[in-house]
Order: sequence, then C-alpha cells, then structure tokens
Amino acid sequence: MPEQFESPRAALSDEALASLSAALAESAERYDRSGDFPHANFRLLADAGLLALTVPVEHGGQGATLAEVRRVIGAVARGEPSTALILAMQYLQQLELHASPRWPAELKRRLARGAIENGELINALRVEPDLGTPLRGGVPATTARRSGDHWVISGVKRYSTGFPGLSWLNVWAASDDPDPLVGFWLVPAGSPGISVSERWDHLGMRATNSHDVRFDEVEVPLDHAVDVRPLSELVPSQGDKTLWLNVLLSTLYDAVARNARDCFRDWLQSRVPTNLGAPLASLPRFQEVLGRIDGLLFSNRVLLEAGERDELDGVEAAQLKRLVCEQAIEAVSIAIEASGNPGLSRRSALERHYRDVLCARIHSPQADIVLVQAGKAALRR
Repeated sequence: MPEQFESPRAALSDEALASLSAALAESAERYDRSGDFPHANFRLLADAGLLALTVPVEHGGQGATLAEVRRVIGAVARGEPSTALILAMQYLQQLELHASPRWPAELKRRLARGAIENGELINALRVEPDLGTPLRGGVPATTARRSGDHWVISGVKRYSTGFPGLSWLNVWAASDDPDPLVGFWLVPAGSPGISVSERWDHLGMRATNSHDVRFDEVEVPLDHAVDVRPLSELVPSQGDKTLWLNVLLSTLYDAVARNARDCFRDWLQSRVPTNLGAPLASLPRFQEVLGRIDGLLFSNRVLLEAGERDELDGVEAAQLKRLVCEQAIEAVSIAIEASGNPGLSRRSALERHYRDVLCARIHSPQADIVLVQAGKAALRR
C-alpha cells in the first residue's frame, strides 16, 4: 500500500496515482469474484485525502478541476473500476450539492466535514422498479409526506450504487401535495426503517453493490428536503454536472479498455506457439490488431481531453460519452476476438475487463437518447 500522502495535492502526482492504481489492482480480481464491497479501498482513498476533491475550498475541500478529478478516476479505474464508479458518484454529488442554492448551508458544511474528516460517502438513489431511469421521464413512486416537524419517506430504490459504504442517501421522491414537490430528500444511511435487498449479482462492475433499498416510514427533518420544486416547475438538470458526468463515466470505461489493451499486449509478447518459435507479437496480423485498438484509445484520449477543457456544448458532451464508451467496448471486443479461448478464460484478467466494459452501455445518457438529441439539434441549426 502507498504511504499516507502529506497533502491531497501530493496524492495527484503521477507517481502517487500510479502507486494507487497498483495497490487497488492487487485485490481487483478478489472483489470481482466475491462481489464484496471494497471497504479497504475507500479507507485507502480516505487516507490519501481523495474523498473530498470536489468539495469547495471554503468548506475545507480541494475544489479540484475536472482535469484533476479525471486523472484520479482514471487511476482508480485502472486499479479497480467498481471503486472508481462509487468515487465518481461521490465527486458528482459533492459538486452538485455545493453548487445548488437550494441546499441548506448547514447541511453543506456537515457533508463537507464528514467527507474530509470521516471519509463519508454520498450517492443519489433515483431508479425505481416500475419507473426505471428517471431520465426517460415520469414521477417517482417514492413518497415524502409531512408529519409534524419532519418528513416521512417511503418507497423502493433500485441500483443503489455503493450502498454498503454510503453515509448519506440523496433520495429522489415526490411529496403528497396537489402539485407535488419533486426532487431530493437527504436521508442518513443508518436511519430506522431502511432495509436492503442484496439483488446485485451482475455480469460486471460486481463490487459496486448496487442493491435494492427500501424505505418504510423513514423520518428526516424538514430541512432535509434539500432540492425540491413543484412538478409543474421541474426542468432537466443542466450545467457543470452534466459535463462532469459524461467525462468521468467515459474516463472510467476508457481506463478499463486500457487495462484490457495492456493484457492483450502482454499476452502477444509472452505467447510462443511451437510451430512459430517466436512470440505472437512478431506476426503482422496481431500487430495490426493492436494498432486498431490503440487507434480507438487514441480517439478516446483526444475526446476526453477536449471534454476536460470544457470545449464541448451539451449535445457534444453526450456524444463524447457515447463515442468513448462504444470505442472502449470495441477495443476490448477486438482483443477478446483475437485472443480466442485464452482471453475468455476466468483465469484471464482480459475476461474480467470485458465484462466490466460492457456495463458502460447502461449508464445514462444512453445511446438512443444521445443520438435523438443530436439529430434534433442538427435539424434546428
């Protein structure tokens, strides 16, 4: 394990991030096989001061730029991608809550202090069994009703990424008003009335522990309605978080593809068939395959660097996510096809990277939404 860093900025050096990747990679296969939550990984990240990068400086955080945060997510994903996804959600939630004028100032300070001093994690719980992803429209079935000096939350959330490690749940719900308030209620993860159904048993990203969570009459103070507005005034999320979401998710799956590329390269250099008497790397056919993979990853790098410099509009940022993730999947698929049975063996890290990279497709915004929006934008111009 790397030593504790003297400051969070020291943890962003190339050497420190490479050491972090290596430390996380040591247990990546074990977490994939067991599906356990990577508690040790988050202790390591907390010790390195990396859980509050997007907390503003005035609240004791680092106020890191998108470029800095992208480097961290890429390094963590190179080590263990499920950890990187949970960490990305932490960064996005902290970024959004501190930018929101609706969040009470005291709660902002409390969550910042918790992340810095105690390594507390937060994530939004939005998806529901019947509704699916809220980005396709609809009102949540999870309800919030006033009862005296508190709110009472009831409902079920699905795909609650990182739940076993979360201290705070940002729960998307609707009030019982005639024109319901829709938005987020902040719920401490240890509140009475919260139960978990451990349904998460997926092909890839297995250590995210994205279980189902049930809320049965869970009470929270009135000021924990942290970002709500009447349904009639609800507008789609805009601004920095949209760009950050697309760039960070794309960075994560690009990192998985780069791991796969390195596995494939190492296999080409070490595999010496008896009838050839030389490594497969000596054959032009395999050199061409590796060149195709590197071309896709070069394209990804150029796109991600443009994204971190904020050179893209909203439609282009969504296209970045679609293109980078599709090219990451294609790169790993090419390596799998060229390696044949060895690449699909459970003993091969390439097989694990293939399962993980396929999960890129399920994250919003999904390809059909991105393409329709891009087509509409083109027709308006």
